[in-house]
Amino acid sequence: MKKVFTLALSLSMMFTAAACSSSKTTPTPAASSEPTKAATATATAAPSTDPVKLRVAWWGGQARHDYTLKVIEMYEKAHPNVKIEAEYAPFDDYWKKLAPQASANQLPDIIQMDISYLTQYGGKNQLADLSAYTKNGLIDVSSISPNAVSGGEVGGKLVAMNLGVNALATTLDVNTFKSLGIDVPGKDWTWDDYDAIAAKAKAKGKQIGGFALHHEVFFPYYLRSIDQKMYNADGTALGFNDDKPFIDYFKRYQKWYDSGSILSLDKESQKKGVAEEDEILLGNAITGNGWSNQFLAVANLVKDRPLELAPLPGRNGNKGLFLKPSMYFSIANSSKQKEEAAKFINFFVNDIEANKLIKGDRGVPVSSKVKDALKPLLSPNEVKIFDYVAWAEQNSSQMDPPNPVGSIEVEKLLKSASEQILYKKTSVEEAAAKFRKDANAILEKNKK
Repeated sequence: MKKVFTLALSLSMMFTAAACSSSKTTPTPAASSEPTKAATATATAAPSTDPVKLRVAWWGGQARHDYTLKVIEMYEKAHPNVKIEAEYAPFDDYWKKLAPQASANQLPDIIQMDISYLTQYGGKNQLADLSAYTKNGLIDVSSISPNAVSGGEVGGKLVAMNLGVNALATTLDVNTFKSLGIDVPGKDWTWDDYDAIAAKAKAKGKQIGGFALHHEVFFPYYLRSIDQKMYNADGTALGFNDDKPFIDYFKRYQKWYDSGSILSLDKESQKKGVAEEDEILLGNAITGNGWSNQFLAVANLVKDRPLELAPLPGRNGNKGLFLKPSMYFSIANSSKQKEEAAKFINFFVNDIEANKLIKGDRGVPVSSKVKDALKPLLSPNEVKIFDYVAWAEQNSSQMDPPNPVGSIEVEKLLKSASEQILYKKTSVEEAAAKFRKDANAILEKNKK
């Protein structure tokens, strides 16, 4: 999961939790090395004294960068032979940087991975199979549910370790709702309710968060809520058989845009997806949309009024809603320090002191031991995230499989179609037909 909720829920949409800086190092390509029988030692075994250098890459906002660097310091203190080079960037910049590194066989040892890119990198054998490390205990999964672990599988290989789970949500500026005389929606609100809220807010000089062009996230949710899927089972075509869902979805979005209920494209394009740019924080919007883990950064910045989490609108919302690995850690297949990388991932996932810093920023922890240990320590805003994810667990459906090869190109088509519609360069109906044709042509290549 970017700026649409810059809001760290991005909710407005920091949808990607951005970042500030990146490493200046330019490491050399690493040779492959598979786990040996000697690797049966767990993370509690006597540490090695051989010098180790690891590169760890992630995306996120400033708060994420700060605590991740502290976690790295904790790990280095416990493992004096290990030196970790940090590389981080805003979400969009992160993937732009990662692509040439992959082409040059110079991926960082440990890569923060998103489900949208999991098949792209895992399917090209660029990510190591972690199953050997979960089996030998180097990555301890004894307190993690099999479903949480399996969320990182591609083609029968465990190519990514789930760092936490989250769910799509809407952030509500409750006090502003009330001050404007707008009823705060309940958990069963509909798209028509959202339309009415948008109109009332606009009349009072406020906007809604909209989807900030993150249709690659919210259009599939909409499809799920009407018993449709973005892709068919084998990834060879779109999963919805006619253009009506596309037309209905984008006509609503176009109505929001034309009425000024959401940001203009030029203003949206200037955003980096960081919480500090969130429209709720700036006092311009009363709602935002994104992932539950993105809620915290904005909610912590809004000091003068409480923010609340609610499910996205839509009938059959429980069919649309799902628990998603918020993000993963993967190990590059090119790394020559795979076992050491696995040890760091184990520390990140299972160490309670480290998770006192991480808390729910990368999603509600997957380890039940960590989750139980954190509960008494959570701030009110963190409790809201944990409680919302617990509610979502009881009011959601099974997650769709990882996106197929070609999905990144399809997502670009979707964004382009949205821009063409909003700039009035094409009708919604024409955009729907073109999107179907071009997307299916891309996915057709997946047929064996």
